[in-house]
Amino acid sequence: MAAPVAIQKALEDSLATVAKAVEDQLDDELAKLDKLEEDDLEKLRERRIQQMKKQATMRQQWLAQGHGDYQEIFSEKDFFAKVKTSDRVVCHFYRENWPCKVMDKHLLDLSKQHLETKFLKINAEKSPFLTERLKIFMLPTLALVKKGKVEDYVVGFDELGGKDDFSTEELEDRLAKSAVLHGPEGRVMRPVAAQAKRSVRQGSSSYGDNSDDED
Repeated sequence: MAAPVAIQKALEDSLATVAKAVEDQLDDELAKLDKLEEDDLEKLRERRIQQMKKQATMRQQWLAQGHGDYQEIFSEKDFFAKVKTSDRVVCHFYRENWPCKVMDKHLLDLSKQHLETKFLKINAEKSPFLTERLKIFMLPTLALVKKGKVEDYVVGFDELGGKDDFSTEELEDRLAKSAVLHGPEGRVMRPVAAQAKRSVRQGSSSYGDNSDDED
């Protein structure tokens, strides 16, 4: 009976040794996996830090270029000077009427939300050379400028539903389609509060319209 007991004991010892080896190997693999995950997380953290530093640098550059506000310019010379210093510019050609004031409201909101884009306005009637050169025939018109070149226009409210009660988000989407600003998911600054909708008698104004302002 002694031999079978010895064999059984040897078998158990062998199995215990194998189990311990497997357990040790598994522990080593888990330790390597934990270390790999920590390294990956550290790499992600470092990448995120670099992205944040880059964004902060860009913010400072944009602010220095006059981004983050809705500015009025008063001469055609100013227009060319301003568009040369920014990759993305939205310039509102306006006159003193209600439809242009509606556009002003939305552009003011967007200028705070999209630091990556410069927002300007210029009185079309006081800038005849520029208005003619850019073929502005209806007001309001937004000239969408990328890298110093006018590449697209938003003329009146036709692309915004044909009425004056369009939302800021609708205008934002239209401008994003022309890549003159980032889409809502790419806003550089936090969104402002939603604006209440208002309506007036018309949705667009031709250059020659002489209607009075309404409040």
